[in-house]
Amino acid sequence: MCQQDSTSVAYWVPVGLLVELKIEVVLPEKERGKEELSASGKGSPRAYQGNGTARHFHAEERLPTPQPYPSPQDCVEATVCHVKDLENGQMREVELGWGKVLLLKDNGEFHALGHKCPHYGAPLVKGVLSRGRVRCPWHGACFNISTGDLEDFPGLDSLHKFQVKIEKEKVTVRASKQVVTVDVRNKKVVFKDGFKLEYSKLLLAPGSSPKTLNCKGKDVENVFTIRTPEDANHVLRLARGRNAVVVGAGFLGMEVAAYLTEKAHSVSVVELEETPFRRFLGERVGRALMKMFENNRVKFYMQTEVLELRAQEGKLQEVVLKSSKVLRADVCVVGIGAVPATGFLRQSGIGLDSRGFIPVNKMMQTNIPGVFAAGDAVTFPLAWRNNRKVNIPHWQMAHAQGRVAAQNMLAQEAEINTVPYLWTAMFGKSLRYAGYGEGFDDVIIQGDLEELKFVAFYTKGDEVIAVASMNYDPIVSKVAEVLASGRTIRKREVELFMLHSKTGDMSWLTGRGS
Repeated sequence: MCQQDSTSVAYWVPVGLLVELKIEVVLPEKERGKEELSASGKGSPRAYQGNGTARHFHAEERLPTPQPYPSPQDCVEATVCHVKDLENGQMREVELGWGKVLLLKDNGEFHALGHKCPHYGAPLVKGVLSRGRVRCPWHGACFNISTGDLEDFPGLDSLHKFQVKIEKEKVTVRASKQVVTVDVRNKKVVFKDGFKLEYSKLLLAPGSSPKTLNCKGKDVENVFTIRTPEDANHVLRLARGRNAVVVGAGFLGMEVAAYLTEKAHSVSVVELEETPFRRFLGERVGRALMKMFENNRVKFYMQTEVLELRAQEGKLQEVVLKSSKVLRADVCVVGIGAVPATGFLRQSGIGLDSRGFIPVNKMMQTNIPGVFAAGDAVTFPLAWRNNRKVNIPHWQMAHAQGRVAAQNMLAQEAEINTVPYLWTAMFGKSLRYAGYGEGFDDVIIQGDLEELKFVAFYTKGDEVIAVASMNYDPIVSKVAEVLASGRTIRKREVELFMLHSKTGDMSWLTGRGS
């Protein structure tokens, strides 16, 4: 949060600021190099997870010093009871300074959740605790006690899930301050502790929250979603010389798998689709990249899902697939997508679409004047795709959107017109991609997929909507520049290019030459 005195414009960009209330574990200084605590209070290497937009770092960049432990002034902490105050199957509402939390004990483990049903506000302490979930006493909505996830309707949202610390037989909970709502009528941001901050212009950048597995054993230790450098470091330490399983064959999952091949004893990838990257890059390119991974000792288990996570002494030991295959696993990384972290805006009047994204216009402004949004949580009009509203969770777009929003907050009129451009590196080979290929109906490939030297044009009807390449520079940058100029690339142009590609002539992209 910063204030520019000359214009009295307040910026609220919660990078690293939690938008969903969490209770974090803080160990004594001497213990921080050891294991951290799980949500149940038992030893666990699970790292602190933030809900801000993920930052992708590259080899040439210097990593910042990770700060998984928030400063005391940003937290609320309370010792709420003795471990013997609750029997198994009992629930109790406890005070945490700013309000109440539902504390419960199940199978010897403590869990802390939001205390009211998000449907009609029923006190869940009067509900039923059974089979690892709480059922609302009024209308029957069910919530998982380990994750807070809504498991049966008519609940409107999941419950906040808090971590718990057990120390000297006392149960302690600790929460980061949250921005819990935005009062657009009075132009105030309201925090969980009651603190209110006035604004004249507001920027929302809450980012996204990772999807997690919903299977038997999903709460065992050593299962991660990678959101911070600390998450990645934990995975690396656990995977070195051991067995790693990656669930999801999108960009995050495949990047993790590629990195771990030289560190882990074995790397296995589990994916529901037939090939990696299928929806993004198509089947032919996906198969070529899959072969590259197989040549580097990665095993694939496609068209299946995780049925169960089995543990020994609380730590992951095996991943059981619906295909009946059992994989040895010491660590599991889950990369199956994310959802916008916008639950705190539901009653604010700021518009959300059916998936929870914040729609904005070309100036990155929401439906409320003076309130802007940027990053993974927004859908915005993509100019060269006829202003189609899209969500592109990549840091290049977040940078561009933040700049445009800031310019408009300062009355320097600007519109978003950036062409999406992303890249990844796997086994020393770079894949580049420009455009927005969702809904492509054909892929035109030039080059040699076997040699991983190719360019792939993704078309919809007669129009090129995206391009990907390996070892074919600078064609992706050429295409990006053409799209940025507003010119449409036709499928016929690409077909003609393929006829003359042996000369390496790309003048057709810039309108020069024959």
